[in-house]
Amino acid sequence: MSLATSTPDGRPSVRYVLLRGLDERGLRFYTSYFSTKGKQLERNPFAAVAFFWPRLERQVRAEGAVHVLSEDESDAYFASRPRGHRLAAWASEQSEPIASRGLLEDRYAHFDERFGGDEVPRPHSWGGYAIAPERFEFWQGQANRMHDRFEYLRQGGTWTMRRLQP
Repeated sequence: MSLATSTPDGRPSVRYVLLRGLDERGLRFYTSYFSTKGKQLERNPFAAVAFFWPRLERQVRAEGAVHVLSEDESDAYFASRPRGHRLAAWASEQSEPIASRGLLEDRYAHFDERFGGDEVPRPHSWGGYAIAPERFEFWQGQANRMHDRFEYLRQGGTWTMRRLQP
């Protein structure tokens, strides 16, 4: 999904992340808390996401407040990842500059050796977020650009729906 956050001065910032779950709490994804997106969410805990299926001419958008998932939930998800992915979370200070690819590979090798055959624990700088949607929009392309658009807004515990013009 494409994830949009904003800089402290309100500039939009977007990138793709993997949707790792959806439940009554919202849409879940995981990353470094110290990544660009993590720092932006700490200062402004709101985000928007978009999914697009061009062949189906469909798009879904969601917007809402973001909260950090519990350490237990982050630990459980981290433990389910392949070992190489867990080592990469240790090796990479996500979004920070590095002088060369070789230095990054050296860091990876260091953590591979450090943990040896042991389990690779979750770094405290890495974990999950959930976006609690307050708004969804569903779009379906139609002939002559007479698209169908439906907006769902959460007000308290109730969702209301309305049709939007294309």
